[in-house]
Amino acid sequence: MEALNRLSPTAFSATEKLPLVLVLDNVRSGMNVGSVFRTADAFALEKIILCGITAVPPHREILKTALGSTETVPWEQYEQTAQAIKQLKAEGYKVYAVEQISDKTWLQDFNPEPGEKYALVFGNEVDGVADPVLHACDGAVEIPQFGTKHSLNIAVAAGIVVWEISRKVRSS
Repeated sequence: MEALNRLSPTAFSATEKLPLVLVLDNVRSGMNVGSVFRTADAFALEKIILCGITAVPPHREILKTALGSTETVPWEQYEQTAQAIKQLKAEGYKVYAVEQISDKTWLQDFNPEPGEKYALVFGNEVDGVADPVLHACDGAVEIPQFGTKHSLNIAVAAGIVVWEISRKVRSS
């Protein structure tokens, strides 16, 4: 691991974070939650917000896939996702659902504005982002898909979207 030049948890804590928060809206699988923690650590995101029925650390399934990232990535819990969105907007975040809806922006066309803070809402594995939550968001981003299922695992979707936004923000 030393050859990989990985940051210690203390050094990671002091590192400037990408102004991006991930909001999990009633995600059922603790393994998906743990995978999102690892993605948030890998891209040095600000924090994760866990809402509704979403499991919270130290849940066994989260710890299995998070591999320690629950100790490096700050997280908060809200009973209702709408409460989390209201708070994020009060703090100056632009909030976007990652969802398949008609009024959306394709991921490749989504251009984060320099100096802005963003939050991305990822929904339940079966039902997606709840309708009231969608209406509370500033917009939606969709990942183009070309197969027969038109559905990605939430952890995979988070990795794709975070990579694309990170690439765009860090190159500007």
